[in-house]
Amino acid sequence: MAESRNSGELHWVEPRLRGIFPLDRFHISRSLARRILAGNYEVAVNRDFSAVVHACANRLETWINDDLHGLYADLHRLGHAHSLEIIRGGALVGGVFGVTLGQAFFGESMFSTITDASKIALAYLVDRLMQTGFTLFDTQFLTPHLASLGAVEITRADYRKRLAAALEGDADFCDAELPLPQLLMQRRTQTSYRG
Repeated sequence: MAESRNSGELHWVEPRLRGIFPLDRFHISRSLARRILAGNYEVAVNRDFSAVVHACANRLETWINDDLHGLYADLHRLGHAHSLEIIRGGALVGGVFGVTLGQAFFGESMFSTITDASKIALAYLVDRLMQTGFTLFDTQFLTPHLASLGAVEITRADYRKRLAAALEGDADFCDAELPLPQLLMQRRTQTSYRG
């Protein structure tokens, strides 16, 4: 992370308590389910990775500086960084991006320019991670927003065990079709997601 947009230094962060999404407990509220089922959006994967990173950094305070943007672009070219985009009326209105290694997805940032677009992106992302063999969705920190969707905090020791196990396996983020909204919600009800 960088301290700010204009910072020339990068540093590693390893929180004492780590935020993760247990994939089988992602929470879709009734109102979010209605928005998903409305289907008045398009979902894409890796269509415009750079635009997603740029949109995530386009806020008053950001930890994504130009160096990080370039490093994420390099990881994307190497197949280790991916984005999931929500598009409405031809415009990018929400999305999330992260880095993949083994069966671990490290969620880096997300953005939304319309109500619930980032939540819709997360719902499709969690479905994709489950369909493609991922076992760990690392959010780094737990925010109230992420907690409302089912994210939890675990200890550093627990995180390191889960990470070690995830790094032993293989998963392919690109090896899945994007489901229609109805299929996404149907799969949700066939898992142990909280309703």
